Amino acid sequence: MLVAIVGATGTGKSAFSLDLAEALSARGETVEIVNADAMQLYRGMDVGTAKLPVAERRGFAHHLLDVLDVTDEASVEWYQREARDLIDGIVARGAVPVLVGGSGLYVSSVLFDFRFPGTDPAIRSRYEAIADERGAGALYDLLRERDPASATSIGPSNARRLVRALEVGDLTGRPLSGTLPEKSSPWRPSSVFGVAEERPVLVERLDRRVDQMWRDGLVDEVRGLLPLGLERGVTASRAIGYAQAVAQIRGELGEGDAIDATAALTRRYARRQASWFRRYDDVEWSRSGDAQAVDRTVARILG
Repeated sequence: MLVAIVGATGTGKSAFSLDLAEALSARGETVEIVNADAMQLYRGMDVGTAKLPVAERRGFAHHLLDVLDVTDEASVEWYQREARDLIDGIVARGAVPVLVGGSGLYVSSVLFDFRFPGTDPAIRSRYEAIADERGAGALYDLLRERDPASATSIGPSNARRLVRALEVGDLTGRPLSGTLPEKSSPWRPSSVFGVAEERPVLVERLDRRVDQMWRDGLVDEVRGLLPLGLERGVTASRAIGYAQAVAQIRGELGEGDAIDATAALTRRYARRQASWFRRYDDVEWSRSGDAQAVDRTVARILG
């Protein structure tokens, strides 16, 4: 049985997964956790991704953390292969794999029978040229006309994902949102549990988290990553908080503006995450800090 813990950033997925792991362990199960947060894949990106320090992982094995350099490009295709291979190994060892994260496409690529369309360098180059000449907003406008659902999910600033969505549309004649896996076609038997929070409570929590990131040294972390090629990284350089910290270091934003921009983007990202996971069928949802949620989850997993 594959277990997945999903939800928006800041809802407490990591804490819930560890509480669940302890409860299952107390009942004789071995648990290993697989990360499904795209930015926690990167070495050195700790403060801005809320990555759990090793000392706070309660002794449970965690996979797919700190596996990429900031110059490496993360892709859903790559992630799917890595995560599924790990999960197969965990199951073969007789343990329970717990997939934890808020990167919706990454989670979906593991849970569902998701097969990726091919690529076409000529098509991709055409859209990349538009991004270079006119910016990501031009791609967003194109995608919004053709595939509003994907445009809303991706947002107006992620040029790489916008290029891919337009490329898939040209290759398949179908919107990217139409190529997403069918909920009725799971990769393997799984149970999905969601952690949610009321919007006003979550917004306040996220704003506090962003302020704390700056107090905890995000700018210094970014200074250390710049010589390692952070700005050259196709994926890592766009991470919320990191791009704004770079702009602060370069003198393009003051600290207050960098914090405000990060908070606004984080709130917007959390809305997209919540919308993504609400489309899943058969998710058992609980509120952050629900004392009974772990017991209900254990009961469902163990039958």
